Amino acid sequence: MAEAALADDLAEEGEGKEKAPAKSKKKFFIYGGGGLGVLLLIVGSYFMFFSGGKPAEKQEVVKSVYFDLPEMTVNLSATSERPQYLRVKITLEMADSKVQDAVKTAMPRVIDAFQVHLRELRAVDLEGSAGLYRLREELMRRINVAIAPSKIRAVLFKEVVVQ
Repeated sequence: MAEAALADDLAEEGEGKEKAPAKSKKKFFIYGGGGLGVLLLIVGSYFMFFSGGKPAEKQEVVKSVYFDLPEMTVNLSATSERPQYLRVKITLEMADSKVQDAVKTAMPRVIDAFQVHLRELRAVDLEGSAGLYRLREELMRRINVAIAPSKIRAVLFKEVVVQ
């Protein structure tokens, strides 16, 4: 009889332990859902504040003018006896035809700036996407100096060949 009472007490304790995790899971979902709701409200308010509180509008399409530079072939700076050459075709992206006119007017200066820089490069300077990124940035800097106060948007490579 004492054993039966002890078994009943243990069974009740076991049931109590099973109910406690169920209650804590329920609280977890309630608090978690509330926290998620507050987080979404904060994020939504942030975007509303920085977008000026206006509903999403169609963004204006940015129009560009493209201008092809003449193909350039230069010998690279090399320490080996075998000469290496770089052939590059470049297109410039600009905002409007006014910038294109500035580039045409300053074309001898642009070609000179490019040639001087390209001749100083080594083949290893052009390896990988990082090498081409550095080249693009440097050429963009040089052309913007040559056509100042006008500015181009980007230097686009049509072809880059190291021989």
